[in-house]
Amino acid sequence: MQLDFTKLPPREVYGWMTSVIAPRPIAWVSTIAADGRTNLAPFSFFQGVTSNPPTLMFVPVNNRDGQPKDTVRNLQQVPEFVVNVVPYALAGPMNATAATLPYGESEAEKFGIAMTPSTKVRPPRVAAAPVAFECTLHQIVDIGEGPLAAHVVFGRIHLVHVSDAVLGADGRIDPAKLDLIGRMSGELYCRTTERFALKRPA
Repeated sequence: MQLDFTKLPPREVYGWMTSVIAPRPIAWVSTIAADGRTNLAPFSFFQGVTSNPPTLMFVPVNNRDGQPKDTVRNLQQVPEFVVNVVPYALAGPMNATAATLPYGESEAEKFGIAMTPSTKVRPPRVAAAPVAFECTLHQIVDIGEGPLAAHVVFGRIHLVHVSDAVLGADGRIDPAKLDLIGRMSGELYCRTTERFALKRPA
């Protein structure tokens, strides 16, 4: 089989891409508007970029009407955000915040998700998230226009909250305790419960 993406509609291309580029880590992003109203939304195009300087990225894709997500609108007003990671225990609340709400309505309040103040940035963080990255906006790179076009958000990491509950005896993250989930295609997710090690070549 060969797929000529130049001849397929964006929605079909999206389906193929998300079926194969998987599993994808989930950035549960909290932002705040200039008037103080907050937003909390998940994005599964998410990755670390570099540790020098500490930087990560996530990608809000435009709504089906071609308008940017509320997250992007907030970042244009207040260039700060928090990326909360998503363990299996928070899969349900995370999924709830993917709902389309009117701009300015708080997902955290609507779905009963406890938030707590951040240390260095204005948006709050998810209180139960085992790890949360406090970031300032470095750059937004726009790719494409209209429905399913994207805004690649690069953020500088300033502070990380790590729950002691996910640390091992060595003081480092224990992946079994962290129990993160990943996004597959459609409504499918996976857990990071099966792992294996490979010795890196010299």
